[in-house]
Amino acid sequence: MRWMFCSPWTRVFAIAAFLVALPAAVPQTNAAQPTLSKVNQEMVHQMLVDAYNALKEHYYDPQLGGIDWQARFRDHDAHIAAAHNLGEGFGVIASFLSGLNDSHTYFMPPFRPFRIDPGYQLGVIGNDCYVTQVRPGTDADKKIHVGDRIEHFDRYAINRQDFSDIRYYFYLLSPQQTVQMDLRSPDGTTRRELVNANVVPTRRVVDLTDESTSDFWDLLRRAEENDIQSHPRPVEVGDVTIVKLEGFDLDRSDIDRYMDVVRRHSALVLDLRGNGGGSVDTLQWLLGSFFDHPVKIADRVGRHNPRPFIAKPYGRTFTGKLVVLVDGQSASASELFARVIQLEKRGTVIGDKTQGAVMEATYYPVHQGADTQIQYAFSITDANLLMTDGKSLEKMGVTPDEVLLPTGADLAARRDPVLARGVEMAGGKLDPAAAGKLFPYQWPAM
Repeated sequence: MRWMFCSPWTRVFAIAAFLVALPAAVPQTNAAQPTLSKVNQEMVHQMLVDAYNALKEHYYDPQLGGIDWQARFRDHDAHIAAAHNLGEGFGVIASFLSGLNDSHTYFMPPFRPFRIDPGYQLGVIGNDCYVTQVRPGTDADKKIHVGDRIEHFDRYAINRQDFSDIRYYFYLLSPQQTVQMDLRSPDGTTRRELVNANVVPTRRVVDLTDESTSDFWDLLRRAEENDIQSHPRPVEVGDVTIVKLEGFDLDRSDIDRYMDVVRRHSALVLDLRGNGGGSVDTLQWLLGSFFDHPVKIADRVGRHNPRPFIAKPYGRTFTGKLVVLVDGQSASASELFARVIQLEKRGTVIGDKTQGAVMEATYYPVHQGADTQIQYAFSITDANLLMTDGKSLEKMGVTPDEVLLPTGADLAARRDPVLARGVEMAGGKLDPAAAGKLFPYQWPAM
């Protein structure tokens, strides 16, 4: 299946088959650690070899960006011996792939023998990073607040440009049990906090060879919980339907069901804020619901001749007014959807500039071991996408027709002026305070 996910943690459940968790009891901290054992050095070395081979075989540009990859491999391989822990070892592999500066080419490390919940969610608004959610009852709940602006995260200045890399490293490659934050509250006061994550140990070895095992069903249950969060949540406000879509992972029956609701009204506000992308098929079906003729999404540019990427009419066309909401976390397929709506003059896009992470990629699972396996994966870009204006959205993003950003004070008060404005443009009426209560955040189970 072809995917357009930008965020490496979005598809974490899809890469597991048979796996063994790595030999680390808790997340690594910044304290000095001995270097990796020879066994772990050999394991990370093989992961680097696999990354090199995956690039050579699958990357869309046969010239691989004109980089001397043999020299780059030797340089990064030499750094493995200096790694103090697995997080640093995985960082070497991530750094190796980062030479392409490609949002959809990255390393998915093996699962760890723990689950970690920092107790908060962060988001980019404009060029700044804010606390957007805090889980009740956590250490974060005592120390940080929704609406706080994060000026430094573990001593790193954090802004739009660095946000994805920092989140990737600290939450996936090398999870931290404690993180230091420099914060500025909406009233302008500043403070420094050490925030402790909630760490839940899990089994070192899980058995996924049989659907009857408890390990298999536990993984499936957690995947289903993620799916529930990403399913659309339609709300009807007068003659306007609001649909909150958090991922492009719907099948035909899902789209049919939700579009049946949409067609009962004269206008739709489609909220793609925080939507990291998803399936190519879902993007085509959803776009096809708004046009009575085939629409070119983009040209796929890969190792072979460019191929058109087309959305054909799907179902009974919705002809009403369309307003699309985006933000700095809208990525990949959600960006393509918004830009096609702009280029075809089918609706209006409002909110914040999108992430600019728009390529097409395929996941390649890899493992080490025989009966007991360590499983990991690589996302490798197999096509660049040129829009009908001849431009790529990669590193550029979609600039809304109307830029509208919530403030830290809006976040703290749970107001949503962007959604309220979208409903107004669609011909309805919704107060920002009421808009902020429509889609409460659903925390995944630990």
